[in-house]
Amino acid sequence: MPYDFTKFKKKAVDTEEWFKNEIFLIRTGRATPALIENVKVDYYGAKNPLKGVASIAVEDARTLLVKPWDSDSVLPVEQAIRASGLGAQAITEKGTIRVIFPDLTAERRTALLKLVSEKLEEARISMRRERDDVLKDIKEKEKEKEFSEDDKFRFKDELQKIFDECSERLEEMAEKKKDEIKN
Repeated sequence: MPYDFTKFKKKAVDTEEWFKNEIFLIRTGRATPALIENVKVDYYGAKNPLKGVASIAVEDARTLLVKPWDSDSVLPVEQAIRASGLGAQAITEKGTIRVIFPDLTAERRTALLKLVSEKLEEARISMRRERDDVLKDIKEKEKEKEFSEDDKFRFKDELQKIFDECSERLEEMAEKKKDEIKN
């Protein structure tokens, strides 16, 4: 009877997706709408993503232009961008907000590289926890004589192979992002 790794594989895919989204938001020198589109704007008592209350366009490599659809939302949008912790400067001009990102300094690049490493470690910890849960389940089922000791070792090897493949993909994504930050 084979062991069902479906749940573990799903967790691996979810972890990879989470990591990809987390590092995508890390700025690499060019301003993109994705950097601010999910900033939460307090608008009419509800927290809405910026992309839900305004259009976002790229003006140049360091500048985004935000045009709120409702003129009453200009101030809350500006405040949300400033409070986002992105280090961007928000300047309001005639109902639009110009979001200017500073050039990446060597110090900022180092901080971003560290952030990528921290996110990678979070993903690894999540995967290790999940792997440990599956290992525990395999050992319990072997004790309950649902399968033999040989099967237990085969399932452990298969689990480790899936884990290693996921870890390798996470590492590749992290290295690619680090290269973007360095250049």
